[in-house]
Amino acid sequence: MTDMTGTLPPLHATFLENLIATLRRDGRFEALLAGGSLVHGGFDVHSDLDLVLVVRHEHHEAVMAGRRTFADGIGALISAFTGEHVGEPRLLICLYGPELLHVDLKFVCLSDLDHLVERPTVLWAENPDGIAATLGRASIEWPDRSPEWFEARIWTWLHYGAVKLQRGELFEAIGMLGFISEQVLGPMLHRRAGRPQRGVRRIEDDGPATAALRPLVARHDRESVAKALNQATRLYLDLRNDQPPRPTTPGFPELLLPLLTVG
Repeated sequence: MTDMTGTLPPLHATFLENLIATLRRDGRFEALLAGGSLVHGGFDVHSDLDLVLVVRHEHHEAVMAGRRTFADGIGALISAFTGEHVGEPRLLICLYGPELLHVDLKFVCLSDLDHLVERPTVLWAENPDGIAATLGRASIEWPDRSPEWFEARIWTWLHYGAVKLQRGELFEAIGMLGFISEQVLGPMLHRRAGRPQRGVRRIEDDGPATAALRPLVARHDRESVAKALNQATRLYLDLRNDQPPRPTTPGFPELLLPLLTVG
């Protein structure tokens, strides 16, 4: 169990101290875990708190039903919404204030800790040895995508951006370029550097990766968008060579190229 409140920015430390005090008084909870930057490093005053609250199995349904009320009781809650849009209905995404703090609260049972994407830090546990043993048995695997996952999607997404370019819907095309960077090119650049595929998170710490992605940031201009889409195509083909998928998509990129030009 880690006491890191003394090393955190005051806003984050105070929030965690209040939350831990609340959990100690509430018999429905078994532990508080932390992930994200507290695990990967780089935590600073701008960081979110990615928290996992371990709930006793018999209380999980009731806690889930009342989680907004719970979140409101641990700070000055401004807004909160659930995480179905990221495939995680157990997640409550919260914004506290007036000094703004983003906190993700995920409510799980002990049995949910058998498969994890990262090894969390234990901030508090009623039974520290038991939590440590559970985490020690857990399978830890970051959800990296396969070469085939990227190949199956990239050409459809590039085609979408290209037809928006041809139609003059440049904001749509620019949005797709950002999406492709986050979903495909950023992860593949992380893969090239031997890191977990974390989208474009902290990609600026990698000079070559930043240089590769910078030309994909287009202006609201047809020629700029066309250049960015062409660069995205070339960058994908280069990164694909690191771990070629089997099979590759027939006819591409040749079928796409006429749509990546502007008159």
